[in-house]
Amino acid sequence: MLRVIIADDHPIVRVGQKVVIEANGKCKVVGEADGPDQLLGVLSRTPCDVLVTDFAMPGGQQADGYCLLGLLQRQYPQLPVILVTMFANVATLRAAFAHGARAVVAKSASAKELPLAIKAVCAGQTFASECLRVQLVEAGTGDQSQEPQLSGKEREVVRMLASGMTVSQIAAQVNRSISTISKQKSTAMQRLSISTDVDLFAYARSTGIAP
Repeated sequence: MLRVIIADDHPIVRVGQKVVIEANGKCKVVGEADGPDQLLGVLSRTPCDVLVTDFAMPGGQQADGYCLLGLLQRQYPQLPVILVTMFANVATLRAAFAHGARAVVAKSASAKELPLAIKAVCAGQTFASECLRVQLVEAGTGDQSQEPQLSGKEREVVRMLASGMTVSQIAAQVNRSISTISKQKSTAMQRLSISTDVDLFAYARSTGIAP
């Protein structure tokens, strides 16, 4: 019987995950957490074989999803971590794998994907939701574990955009042309395989580029 710990700040999500995880009779949810600090406490006192965790849970010292993943990798290097996230894009997938996650499951995915992810990571494999695999193919990307790298200026533009500034306002503040800022924004989104402003802002917040 595989022992699983689940973490999500929405109780209804944890209820659904527990039902799905335990449905085949091969897994048992042995602990639950509603935030990063509680998760670390549960992990410290509850042996488990797999961790299923939300990406961006509010509060605590490790509210940044990537900081939490990095800490988990350092403290529990042998523990397979499955990330369940609403930030279902290639940038999140690559960065999550680069920070130690073994699987990324979109919250919009079908119920069958979480058990498949658990089976894959326990066999030493990685797993990504079908919608993410499609995006990888469409993006024509190579190594999915390679975290995307933005230039300093691209990162600066993304940070300012995510803070609520417009392209025109950014251009005026940094003394560059509007077309230059637009191109840097477009290049950054292309590098990240992100197609919408909403996903760009979500990525900026989840990676700590923007508060």
